[in-house]
Amino acid sequence: MFSRFLRAPAGAPSHAPDPRRRVLLSSLALLALSGCGPDAPKLHGMDLSEMPAGDFQLQDTDGKPRTLADYRGHPVMLFFGFTQCPDICPTALTRAVEIKNLLGADAERLRVLFITVDPERDTPEILRAYTQAFDPGFIGLRGDAEQTRAAAQSFKVYYQKVATGSSYTMDHTALTYVIDAQGKLRLALRHQQSAQECVEDLRTVL
Repeated sequence: MFSRFLRAPAGAPSHAPDPRRRVLLSSLALLALSGCGPDAPKLHGMDLSEMPAGDFQLQDTDGKPRTLADYRGHPVMLFFGFTQCPDICPTALTRAVEIKNLLGADAERLRVLFITVDPERDTPEILRAYTQAFDPGFIGLRGDAEQTRAAAQSFKVYYQKVATGSSYTMDHTALTYVIDAQGKLRLALRHQQSAQECVEDLRTVL
């Protein structure tokens, strides 16, 4: 069911399923089903309100240490990706721009965070230029390999380096996570959702 939310970048070779990926997907599936009761809000995405809140210890592109608590008081859209991503990441960030436009005045409260899963290549300068090319208010976050792994595991995000000739690309989860202003994880927006559908889901959090 949830395999369609994970998509290898264009040109990536086929490879055997990683057992860690199956575990993460199974956990996410079980948590998402908890929001399917008769009183659950009608969502286009997934209700993750029963999932423990994730967190991270990373740095912004100015080198300042950041955790999720730094954005308390603001609803957050959080995406894991990398700057050399050929389609999923630019599509998600372009949609985030459209979402802000549709939210109108409420967009001033929203914070959009982009955590790189490729800190080896995504330097602070590259990450800043990439996120701000979409919107000057978008925030790029990065860490070392261990910090990145811990952040991804906290949100049950899958990522893996995939060789492509003499270089590599990254396979990763293609969900956008929504955290409310109190720091509680609430939703996962599917990659296939339109900006309007995302806004309708976000209204349940705002």
